[in-house]
Amino acid sequence: MPLRIYDTLTREKREFVPVSPGRASMYVCGMTVQNKPHVGHIRASLSAEVMRRYLEHLGYQVSYAYNFTDVDDKIIARANEEGIEYAGVSERNIEAYLKFADLHNIKRATVYPRATQHIGEMHELIRLLIEKGHAYAAGGDVYFDVRSQAEYGKLSGRRVDELREGYRIEPGESKRDPLDFALWKGAKPGEPAWESPWGPGRPGWHIECSAMAMKHLGDTIDIHGGGQDLIFPHHENELAQSEACTGKPFANFWAENGLVNLSGAKMSKSDGNFFFIEDIAAKVDPEITRFYLLSTHYRSPIEFSLERLAEAGVAYQRLRTPLERAAAWTAPPGPAPGGDLGKAVADAERLFHEAMEDDFNSAGALGHLFDLARAVNRALDEGAGSEGVQAARKLYQLGGILGLFWKAPAGEEWSAEVLEIAARRDQARKAKDWKASDELRDQLAERGVLVKDGPGGQELKKK
Repeated sequence: MPLRIYDTLTREKREFVPVSPGRASMYVCGMTVQNKPHVGHIRASLSAEVMRRYLEHLGYQVSYAYNFTDVDDKIIARANEEGIEYAGVSERNIEAYLKFADLHNIKRATVYPRATQHIGEMHELIRLLIEKGHAYAAGGDVYFDVRSQAEYGKLSGRRVDELREGYRIEPGESKRDPLDFALWKGAKPGEPAWESPWGPGRPGWHIECSAMAMKHLGDTIDIHGGGQDLIFPHHENELAQSEACTGKPFANFWAENGLVNLSGAKMSKSDGNFFFIEDIAAKVDPEITRFYLLSTHYRSPIEFSLERLAEAGVAYQRLRTPLERAAAWTAPPGPAPGGDLGKAVADAERLFHEAMEDDFNSAGALGHLFDLARAVNRALDEGAGSEGVQAARKLYQLGGILGLFWKAPAGEEWSAEVLEIAARRDQARKAKDWKASDELRDQLAERGVLVKDGPGGQELKKK
C-alpha cells in the first residue's frame, strides 16, 4: 500500500506524493534555546526523525532541516539575568540539544539553520510582503496584515472575527489590527539588533521559519513538523506569510506531534512542569526512552513518568532477549527460515510496513515486532538453529528502521591467544571434529574462559 500521511490542513490522510520525484523535504520547528532541552523536544524530534528514517527506507533522498530560534525575548532575559551575551545562552543549549539527540540515536539533520544566520533572507521576504500589500511598516516595526489573507485561519480552523475578540494592541505597538503580527521588531535599549531597511531591530518569531525553510528546502516543502501546540499561532502565521509571498502552497503535509503530559497535565516550560532530558538520561537507558516515546502514535498525547519508563524497560527487554540469544548484532546472513517460522517472519514484516505506511504508526509497528519476538523465542527454545538466528536478524533489521537496537550487548575483551583458540574451536565444530573441539574447550577453560554453544555460535564468558 502507498504511504499515507495525516495532514492538519486538509484534516485527512492522503497519499504521499513528493514535490520532486525520489526526494523528500522536511522542515521541523526546533527549540527556542532559552533553556536546556526537555523530553518534549526529544519527542518532537523523534517523531519527525522516524518519518525521515522510514522515507529513507522507502528509497527517498531526504533533506531535513531542524531550526533553532537563537534570539528572542526569553533568551535575552536569561542572558541579562546571568550577565552574559545572548549568544552564550543559545550556544550552550544548542550543544546540549545535539548531545542528547545523539544519545537517543536521533539522526543528525541535513541542516540546523539558526534565526540569526538568516537575517538577510528575512529582510527579502518582508520586502516582498510589503510590496504585495500584505505587510506594512509602523513605528520601526513591520507587521503582517492578517486581513489581507482571505484564508487566514485555515490551518487551525479558527475564524478571524472570532479570534479578534481575544487580542489587543499592547503598549508600544503600532499595528493597525490586534491580530496583525510582527515580522520585524524595532530595536529596544540593551537588546541585540541588526540593521534593516526599516531601522535597527530583530526578527519576529514567525518570519524566521519561513525564511529558513524556503532557503534550504524551496518554496513548497513536503512535510512540516513540530508540536501541536505550534499549530496556532506559529504554523498558522508561517503558512499565511509564506503563501502570501510566493502564491504557492507552503507545505504539502502539516504533520504535528502530540504533546507530552505529566500526570495528565501538558508539559509546560512556563509552568515549570517538565523534565529536562539530561535528568531522564541519568536514570533511564536512552534506548528505553526512545522505545517508550515510539510506543504511542506520534499524533497522540503521551503520558510521561519514571514509572511508565520502568514498565517500558521490561517490555523492551522482551524485544531484545531473542536478539541477544541469537547474537543478532553479529550473526552472518543466511537463508530465510521456512515453515511456520518463515510465515511468522513474513507476516510480521508485512504488517510492520502496513502500520508504518499508515501515517507512520510506530505503535502498531512495534506490536508486530513483539509478535515476531515471541515466534523467534519459541524457535530458539525448540532448537531451530540457523533458522532461528535468521528470524532474529529480521527482527533486528525491522527494529533498526525505527532506530532501535543500536546498542549491542556489552562484550568481554579477550587476548589474541584466547581469540585464536576460540577461532580454531569454531572451525573444528563446523568440521564436526568433536574431539578437537573438546580439547580446545579445555584449553580455554585453563585460561579462565567458559564456552557456551548456541544457535548463533559459541559465546565466551569469564569463569
